[in-house]
Amino acid sequence: MEKIRMTTPLVEIDGDEMTRILWAMIKDELLNPFIDLNTEYYDLGLKYRDETDDQVTIDAANAIKKYGVGVKCATITPNAARMEEYNLKQMYKSPNGTLRAILDGTVFRTPILAKGIEPVVSRWEKPITIARHAYGDVYKNTEYRVEGKGTAKLVFEAENGTVSEQTIFKFEGPGVLQGMYNLDSSIESFARSCFQYALSVNEDLWFASKDTISKIYDGNFKEVFQRIYDTEFKEKFEQAGITYFYTLIDDAVARIMKSKGGIVWACKNYDGDVFSDMLSSAFGSLAMMTSVLVSPDGYYEYEAAHGTVQRHYYKHLAGEETSTNSVATIFAWSGALRKRGELDHNQALVTFADKLEQATIATIESGIMTGDLTLITTLPNPKKVNSLEFIQAIRKTLESIL
Repeated sequence: MEKIRMTTPLVEIDGDEMTRILWAMIKDELLNPFIDLNTEYYDLGLKYRDETDDQVTIDAANAIKKYGVGVKCATITPNAARMEEYNLKQMYKSPNGTLRAILDGTVFRTPILAKGIEPVVSRWEKPITIARHAYGDVYKNTEYRVEGKGTAKLVFEAENGTVSEQTIFKFEGPGVLQGMYNLDSSIESFARSCFQYALSVNEDLWFASKDTISKIYDGNFKEVFQRIYDTEFKEKFEQAGITYFYTLIDDAVARIMKSKGGIVWACKNYDGDVFSDMLSSAFGSLAMMTSVLVSPDGYYEYEAAHGTVQRHYYKHLAGEETSTNSVATIFAWSGALRKRGELDHNQALVTFADKLEQATIATIESGIMTGDLTLITTLPNPKKVNSLEFIQAIRKTLESIL
């Protein structure tokens, strides 16, 4: 068959470790044979980030602003051990945090369902989508190591010269400090994105934080959501027959376990990070979840919701066989290609993305899957295959569909 043409580039953001290996396999087996792939490439592998003093991450974000759609491989956020392992100049912040700070918006994460991969929470009948605020908070924090006695203060210098300060804590010995921030404009965009998404999928929306403890910071999130709901979305929700409500994050966790699913759960940045992993694992696997950053300015960044699969990478380097689940990374590509096709009115590209996802699910439902899924599947006699064999099996299914 003739390769599908792309009229506008897709921003391709490469990553680290085992997911970087899978990235190349997916392109070689599932994309390049069928698409005349048109991408603008950025290497966010940790070594190149270090070479460029992380300028490449900023460049990648600005490229997404230019072209509208990006697809990203999983990347390393270095800690002290990683800094030593890679001999880094500094302990760089999360590349995802940098991208999200520049693009703003909301990350929507939804489990990928397949027959035979049943949720561990028996009441869950429908997917639960996490809507994660993608700006500020701990991902753009400022940290400080306290070495001895002293007083920590929160100081704000207004543009007009007014200075306000509060005592945070009087240290009697060593400890640590952390400062975070957020913007009303970003919270408002987050709220509108969540309400619009809930309407688009006709599902109830929950928002949860901890305003009983964080009365100003979390309380501001709660107030913004309620104000925008009351003034812009209440009538639309009532007409659609869906509901919005706020609850404390600990209450939401308890209630979600008794839910049947089919809801959108809006969370602040860190909460969304934690609970999207909980949901993806509970629905089957960390590698069975879609993730897309939707910016209020109309930018889209698709990625896998999991990490770089470090343990499998070290096995790969040692020449050992791995059976690494590539579904989330495949769906990152299919999501980005579909959106690129929609924006460019390229129906062939949209159709290909749909069929790639169809082939991936069909391969799993036929009993061919990676090791993580064989441990939890209810299908009889599943066939465990290695990382490349799984992708090649999807290609065979895809060719039969095409």
